[in-house]
Amino acid sequence: MPSIDLSQYEKKKIAKPAKTGGNSGLTSLLNRDISFGSKELSDKKKESLYLELSSLLRAGINLKSSFELVMADQKKEKDKVLFKSIQDAVLNGTTFSQALQQTGKFSLYEVYSLQIGEETGKLVEVLQDLAKFYQQKIKQRRKIISSLTYPVVVLSTSLGAVFFMLKFVVPMFGNVFKRFGGRLPWITEKIIGVSNAMENSLWPAILILILVIAFIFSFRKTEKFRGIFSGVLLRTPLIGNLVQKIYLARFCNSMRLLISAKLPLLRAIALIRQMIRYYPIESSLQKVEDDIMQGKSLHESLQQFKVYPAKMIQLVKVGEETNQLDYFFGIISGQYIEEVEYKTSTLSSIMEPLIIIFLGLVVGVILISMYLPLVQMSGSIQ
Repeated sequence: MPSIDLSQYEKKKIAKPAKTGGNSGLTSLLNRDISFGSKELSDKKKESLYLELSSLLRAGINLKSSFELVMADQKKEKDKVLFKSIQDAVLNGTTFSQALQQTGKFSLYEVYSLQIGEETGKLVEVLQDLAKFYQQKIKQRRKIISSLTYPVVVLSTSLGAVFFMLKFVVPMFGNVFKRFGGRLPWITEKIIGVSNAMENSLWPAILILILVIAFIFSFRKTEKFRGIFSGVLLRTPLIGNLVQKIYLARFCNSMRLLISAKLPLLRAIALIRQMIRYYPIESSLQKVEDDIMQGKSLHESLQQFKVYPAKMIQLVKVGEETNQLDYFFGIISGQYIEEVEYKTSTLSSIMEPLIIIFLGLVVGVILISMYLPLVQMSGSIQ
């Protein structure tokens, strides 16, 4: 194999997209891959690593030279150190999958997929599948964030405007009305009452909010809390079904990847159970493992749980009967990804006018309640 002159390697320059509007910077910020303290490598870096490695290996470049090229494209020193440690481990006789596992930056899902790829001589295909998996995951997350960014910003602005009016504008009018005396209209009394209650309860409400956040943060990983929270989330209109479809798409795509890598079904389920962060699916997979070991088919075990739709169960059944589970899991995953994108866009389109209407009604009611006594007083003066 001829050596590669790394001095001739030029980093790829990606053209910056043209600015399309004032909110492009905000959208770009929200679309960034943020790990929030996760010990694993970010999804974006994993997608880039698997994509580059698969392309270089397919071109006939050995693993050592491929890693040198990948490292040459890294900007952060910690990433260079990570990839150098993987390269050194491989050069010392460790398999690529074991080298990744030793870093603690990759999931068992990836490690075992790559191990199967090494054992079957299909490492390039597995790398391509992993790259596609993370590419779809990132694309899905960005699509959701892009669709919900504007409604969330408008809602936040609306709540801020209402808070400002109740905290500063309404008390000012209330003091004026007290000087004049007389009985205020019913709606004015109610709005002033809400303003006074907010004034008196603001700090206790903030304290309670802090305690609730601290409680959630402390118990968020306990099985009981996750079960209750996921149950409430599933019953939430619109959002519950959307979250369910997102995780079902990831579950099906993971099953497709592991089964196509010739991983045994029980092993694939065990790996996904450790990887997935959605309690209804995670908790069901332990029972599914036990059922399969006792001779039940996959679709028979899955149909016990409400989180798996009947249509999905039927497609899994057909996949088992035709010995094409990976193909049918791919179909199911694709359908759910399309549904999530459609529902996210629809939800965003519905939320925007509803939030604007809500803001208009609330501000309108406050303004009317404040000006109604002034109208009455001007009428009595005449």
